[in-house]
Amino acid sequence: MITNSYETDCTLCPRECHANRITGTGMCGQGAEMRVAKIMLHRYEEPPVSGTRGSGAVFFCGCNLRCGYCQNAEISHGKSTGEVFTPVRLAEHMLALQEKGAHNINLVTAAHFVPRIAETLRIAKPRLTVPVVYNSSAYEKTETLRLLDGLVDVYLPDFKYLNSAAAKKYSFAEDYPAVAQAAVAEMIRQTGAYREENGIAVRGTIIRHLVLPTLSRDGEAIMRLIAERYKQARVSIMRQYTPSFNRTGDCALNRKVTTLEYNRVLNAAADAGLIGFMQDASSASSAFTPDFGK
Repeated sequence: MITNSYETDCTLCPRECHANRITGTGMCGQGAEMRVAKIMLHRYEEPPVSGTRGSGAVFFCGCNLRCGYCQNAEISHGKSTGEVFTPVRLAEHMLALQEKGAHNINLVTAAHFVPRIAETLRIAKPRLTVPVVYNSSAYEKTETLRLLDGLVDVYLPDFKYLNSAAAKKYSFAEDYPAVAQAAVAEMIRQTGAYREENGIAVRGTIIRHLVLPTLSRDGEAIMRLIAERYKQARVSIMRQYTPSFNRTGDCALNRKVTTLEYNRVLNAAADAGLIGFMQDASSASSAFTPDFGK
């Protein structure tokens, strides 16, 4: 059972770094206090998430992965410290987003704050009339995800790799494939079959896969796995990889994904009978990344 011991001996995520987050920070780069980098109406998610009015996005500081190509690196493992939020204060901001017309409350990269997220949602949920979306890298422990059971309506996990060598090389997480499979299974267990109302996702799981240069074969394998194990979910095949964010030192990532590579993954999804979303080539631009300095 996970208790407040995570504050002094953190094992919330698969890293199990045992950090004392009251006196220091974990591998996620964060202490015990919940830090938020930006709260906004976000219009660049999947159509049933952004809708016509935008998703009520809450971007958290820190991340337990170390992806060397992260477009949000400024806040995920950069120098941005954000602002401390208590559960009560964050619940108020969630309700304010709802008042502004947000189609949902979208919690972006919150794995390292899950106990406080759960506390926040227990405060806000009785007054929310829009779904709660949990936007995740899928590098999460099922035990931690269970703290959100009944509080999250739609899960939006990445499925980055089945290739352990690539996971180690680009995200310093060789165990990512096994961890992500268990995490996605838990998310689907909690939310059941994907469902929309009036074009907006209200229940279920949308599994994202970002196609990377040279790794389209891995993407094909991921599509086949999703079709085999996660039939209740939808898929989102993303083409937005932008080489300007590459800090891996690997020249293989110094280019955009080719049409051939992207179509290879799309065709694998279609052949497997998957239903979901795609992106056009114009999405591979830093212009779609929020300005975290404002």
